[in-house]
Amino acid sequence: MQLRNAMNNIKIITSTTREGRKGIAVANWITELVKQGNKYNVELLDLAVINLPFMDEPSHPRLKQYQHEHTKKWSATINEADAFIIVLAEYNFGFPAPIKNAIDYLYAEWMHKPIAFVSYGGVSGGLRSTQMLKQVVTAIHMMPVVDQVNIPFFGKYINGEGIFTADEVIVKSAEVMLKELEKWTEALKALRQ
Repeated sequence: MQLRNAMNNIKIITSTTREGRKGIAVANWITELVKQGNKYNVELLDLAVINLPFMDEPSHPRLKQYQHEHTKKWSATINEADAFIIVLAEYNFGFPAPIKNAIDYLYAEWMHKPIAFVSYGGVSGGLRSTQMLKQVVTAIHMMPVVDQVNIPFFGKYINGEGIFTADEVIVKSAEVMLKELEKWTEALKALRQ
């Protein structure tokens, strides 16, 4: 049994893989913000680098009978997490296919873990995408944190070097989200034990 004050593992996952994507700047920003809090072991999982193929396992993920090395590696990475933050784009009023594919590869590894969202986009700031993905994650027994970060017109916060710089409102919303995520991380960790 882990001690309550032991560092929890948080995985921050990107949602897009396309060349030229801008959301990686948002992912880098939230990763650094979480690290500053010194409450988690933090790892950014960039789906463009991980490069999971379209779901190719012959058995249902509930069985955990993985045949492919990329699935076994993904399983181990997700299994060691205590909490997640998805940095979520919005494509055509919905979530991007790479994040759904990454989720669909596994089942038990996600269960009873909290998940928070940092969404970005145009006028809606990715809200529609987030609402859709919440339905998916609850189907695999995850707990979406109510407080989230939504960044409308996110491009205006990215400078010429590709660095995202949040304003005071965005930082405050992230701080509120992270406090709530921390509570759920402890509560659900106890449930999993």
